[in-house]
Amino acid sequence: MQARHVCVLMGLVFAGCGGPTRLELRGAGVAPPARSTAGFRGATAHKEHTEQVCPGLPARLAVVIPPGSGATLNGPFPEWFADVEGTLYFATNLFDGSAALWRSNGTAVGTTRVKSFPAASVGIPALRNLIPVGPRVFFLLDQPATGRELWVSDGTEAGTHLVRDLTPGPEGTHLSFVAAQNGKLTFMRQWSPTPGAPELELWHTDGTPEGTLRFARFGPESTLGNMSLRVGPYQLFFLSSAAQGTSLWRTDGTAAGTALVKKVDAQQVPITGTGQAGDVGLFLFVDGANTEVWRTDGTATGTRRVDAFGKGVTLLGALKGNAYLASVDATSMRMRIQRLSLSGGEKGAVVTLPNPYAGEEAAYPYLQQYTVSGERLFFSVAIASPGPAPRAATLWTSDGTTAGTSALSEALSLSDEYTSPLFPVGKGAAVFAASAPGEGLEPWFTQGTVASSLPLADIATRGENSLPEGFTRVDDRIYFRAIDDTGSFQVWFIPLQDCDDT
Repeated sequence: MQARHVCVLMGLVFAGCGGPTRLELRGAGVAPPARSTAGFRGATAHKEHTEQVCPGLPARLAVVIPPGSGATLNGPFPEWFADVEGTLYFATNLFDGSAALWRSNGTAVGTTRVKSFPAASVGIPALRNLIPVGPRVFFLLDQPATGRELWVSDGTEAGTHLVRDLTPGPEGTHLSFVAAQNGKLTFMRQWSPTPGAPELELWHTDGTPEGTLRFARFGPESTLGNMSLRVGPYQLFFLSSAAQGTSLWRTDGTAAGTALVKKVDAQQVPITGTGQAGDVGLFLFVDGANTEVWRTDGTATGTRRVDAFGKGVTLLGALKGNAYLASVDATSMRMRIQRLSLSGGEKGAVVTLPNPYAGEEAAYPYLQQYTVSGERLFFSVAIASPGPAPRAATLWTSDGTTAGTSALSEALSLSDEYTSPLFPVGKGAAVFAASAPGEGLEPWFTQGTVASSLPLADIATRGENSLPEGFTRVDDRIYFRAIDDTGSFQVWFIPLQDCDDT
């Protein structure tokens, strides 16, 4: 691994640190920097930065994939990172069907296998979907005798076991949304007691066979929406049918606490987005030519339509009582960001993003990733091409104002197989993947300005891509996987601390 060289001096960015980007050659764009973590410390001289979070140099936690196993976007790699009360858990899956559950206290010697599962003819990944519930972690495991079923672990081999074979035999069980509630795991099961008539059932489990119980049934006529959201103690979900339309439901993990919240449309409509605005949940659905924006506090009276747009829109996030939405104008081939007041429904334009490729074949902008960190939106926008790969991809940030919306980096992935990830750190900071001149795709860090958008380390070296992915925060570290000098994906981490710490 190589540390970066600095191209930042007293908060000023020098554009001579690298060659022009594709957008710069077209009269737009941000010059690519080559900088080190020292640049973050330099930014703290400004008072407004003293409450921000700063990264240290990334380091490898442990070698968990056998060196020489190869490194493709399909694996093998460590995955499904989970924070279980301050302890990192993750899975490894190899191409022969073998798998392992791991835990780590943040040291190489303290990174150990909890339980290994031998090679088998099963679906890959065999071990997946780690879900923390208190001091335990639940996960799905595919085994020849049981199919894919729910397992639980307390961090010991003896305490890692099948919860219950809900669908006896090798068929496996189809589980939908899951939620940790009252020290138990709540999940939706879909199965067909009668061929061709699938039913939806709500279950909860304490991790024991006798404590795994069904507490609600919805019958064969209901279809579960593909999105859910958490509001207070409730997990909210959507059910629809031809006869009943689309309705919002809630559950607290008990029969008494499971109820219809409100019918939101008389027809079956697709839920296209969910989000949070403090204690309020947000959701969008398409109704004909319109996209409706709703808010909910989990009650019938607190669930209402905020407004509708006569086009397709995507929810970027919410800041200070406003929802921010993106749409694409088919004529101008540009993306427009709008603001919607969640209290009164008042709309306003924030910015129309430039597209130097507008007018060229298939050059429509589209969103890749988006998130909220502190009081800032972060989102990546790509420009399509006639082929599968984008022409360009840019990371943007916004504080919800025109002046506060700017491009941060145009060095994102241009692959059609790997999209640069984007992870919120909090306090207006984010981690993403980009490339510096002469180097591959590596982890970067930003505090929402061009000057603070810095590459952290050259993990893969020699111009190769480390392809960082799976960012997960556990206490004061961000864990992720990356290709390193072992020739395989391994577990790495970025240490964090307040920028005013010395």
